[in-house]
Amino acid sequence: PITSIKGYVETLLDEAGEHSQHVQDFLEIISKQTNRLYAIVEDLLALAKIEQESDREEIVLEKGPIKKVLQGAIEACSVKAADKGIPISLNCPEGVNARINGPMLEQAVINLLDNALQYSRPESAVQISAETTAENVIITVKDRGIGVAPEHLDRLFERFYVVDKGRSRASGGTGLGLAIVKHIAQAHGGKVVVQSEPGKGSTFSIFLPPI
Repeated sequence: PITSIKGYVETLLDEAGEHSQHVQDFLEIISKQTNRLYAIVEDLLALAKIEQESDREEIVLEKGPIKKVLQGAIEACSVKAADKGIPISLNCPEGVNARINGPMLEQAVINLLDNALQYSRPESAVQISAETTAENVIITVKDRGIGVAPEHLDRLFERFYVVDKGRSRASGGTGLGLAIVKHIAQAHGGKVVVQSEPGKGSTFSIFLPPI
């Protein structure tokens, strides 16, 4: 049903010249809210799929290079980064490997990058890195954005929890992106943590088991 609504609204918008400005404004609102609802449904389906496959132990993990995953995520977010004038720097040695599901892990990093870009000031910077320690493989996404107050940190990975509801609605956020990151990390036998300070930015880190 949502796809049908989107199609009809887009058709009407393509014929905008035949409508009054009043009607066109309403169509723009319908289109925006339909797109937001579509994004929520897509994220809910993705989250349900991850949970179901995790419960059934159907997620296939194979040894793979982390750098390739990070490069794919950066490419996926390149247009949004360019629009805000925010460079994304990458620091990941070639030898960083882990047992991963490549597409799933890339989606987790995309969500973290998208979140960093959304809450960063134009022409600031986002850094993404990966390293291997004795205990973990660690993927880190760091921004210099608005940061998060301490009272919100424990709830950031809950479904539909948003710190700034107005900003989230304006940007089309669903409130599910970080919850998806959490479940993907757990599906890899790992976890995701956040450190943040208002006005100085946030650092999200995915910890994966070493090979």
